[in-house]
Amino acid sequence: MENYHFAEIAAPQGAPLLFLFHGTGGDENNLVDLGRQLAPGAHLISPRGDVSEGGALRFFRRTGEGVYDMADFARATTKMSAFIAAQIARTGATEVAALGYSNGANILASVLFTAPQLIGKAVLMHPLIPFEPEPQPGLGGRQVLITAGRRDPISPAPLTERLAAYLAAQGAAVETVWHDGGHELRQPEFEAAHRLLEA
Repeated sequence: MENYHFAEIAAPQGAPLLFLFHGTGGDENNLVDLGRQLAPGAHLISPRGDVSEGGALRFFRRTGEGVYDMADFARATTKMSAFIAAQIARTGATEVAALGYSNGANILASVLFTAPQLIGKAVLMHPLIPFEPEPQPGLGGRQVLITAGRRDPISPAPLTERLAAYLAAQGAAVETVWHDGGHELRQPEFEAAHRLLEA
């Protein structure tokens, strides 16, 4: 299976590991500084999306705004899960967290739906999951922070609330942090992410 190109800030073998997943149009370098701030001393790995949408990098294809190519979504989820597992094995990490924004949050959520054992703590910033995932008892005990904008035109609030309810129903410990804006990231989201990752 082909690998992802990725940025990395190494830490000693066995250090906590934090994966970072950029949004549409970003790249592997976008979230590295944020990762350093949120989890100082952690091993950081930030893969680059392997799909180009008019030159904008993403982790899976879509056929329209909010309309996923579900076959490619499944491909990307399988590939990313294998990548995460390989990096955990390589680094020897026993504490594994992940943070994704927008498209990056969506691929991270899909990994949680299918291979929740890989990730102990997850930060989903402005995710959009436009379908009802299958039940996943493996989510029990996982810690998930969702951050979102009340007026987000890309990730509508009702779908964010539905995702949070699904995760809670599977036994995950879910916190949702809102701001009054749209799809942009704001300071309360970073503060909530820092609290989860430092805990």
